[in-house]
Amino acid sequence: MHRASWAIAIGIVFSTIALAFSTIAAAQSQSAQDFTPPRTPWGDPDLQGIWPGTSMVGVPLQRPQQFGDRNVLTDEEFQTRVREAKQTEEDALADFDANAADTRNAGSVGSATSPPPHWLERGQPSRQAALIVDPANGRQPALVPEAQKRNADAQAARKSRGPADSYTDRSLYDRCITRGVLGSILPVIYNNGNEIVQAPGIVVIRNEMIHETRIVPLDGRPHLTPSIRSYMGDSRGHWEGNTLVVETTNLNGRNGVGGNGGGTTSDRLKLVERFTMTDTNTLQYEVRIDDPGTWAQPWTISFPWKRDQGYGMFEYACHEGNYAMKNILTGARADEGAR
Repeated sequence: MHRASWAIAIGIVFSTIALAFSTIAAAQSQSAQDFTPPRTPWGDPDLQGIWPGTSMVGVPLQRPQQFGDRNVLTDEEFQTRVREAKQTEEDALADFDANAADTRNAGSVGSATSPPPHWLERGQPSRQAALIVDPANGRQPALVPEAQKRNADAQAARKSRGPADSYTDRSLYDRCITRGVLGSILPVIYNNGNEIVQAPGIVVIRNEMIHETRIVPLDGRPHLTPSIRSYMGDSRGHWEGNTLVVETTNLNGRNGVGGNGGGTTSDRLKLVERFTMTDTNTLQYEVRIDDPGTWAQPWTISFPWKRDQGYGMFEYACHEGNYAMKNILTGARADEGAR
């Protein structure tokens, strides 16, 4: 498609998005209260489907301080987000044109990166200021002394050892192991698919990010013994009305909230997730994060998932193509040899 045609299409898309958000925002709260989800043959609320979080890519985790205790944008602030998103798309198209021109001038075979890059997922302008909804200021609570020391020790160890003395110096994400429960769900630049499958007494939650899957029993069984811990923890669920509530414990404390930075949590972390359909094609996701070994108080993230049965839940075949680890370690050894 010619660049001018792309620009016109982008303008139409973002104008439509702005109008849609302006006209339906006031009705969403009431419709959520009135909505009754369908039922499975055994009588549970039917949450099954594919629910990507892609639309919320770009909404920050923490609320910018100028918003104070307000988490909903004004019309003017929302229009600013629309303009910024449009500018981002236009900048991507400009880069595409420049790359394509360089390719033609060089006589290369093939084409430039697609507009936008084929692996990059961009969200839609949202009226939600940030993903954190509690505390009221939308910010992460203060770190407790234990967490401050843990982060400082990790930084000191990294400085003393270097960033690639061993594969263990790289993050779990770099190593294609996991991003943890929260890192698998929070909207990021790609692989934002989530799928829910149900059977009597069981809910399965599958994340496209690093192909994580949790099998959540609903029969009231206790959590595993605390001596058994893992990256994704031990999840137990129950219904509160039409809301699926999932409590996850037995985490090993080796992931941060985003899975690739910001320090780690402690192994006392407990997550309480709530999954509530607010209309046929919207599922509100909420998670309460309680870790007395990291934060001074619990805090909550909440954002909508949008149903998309045509979304492709692709294999995250990271290990097979993860030449980064070999190259990082090889490069570090080459740097050492040159000293």
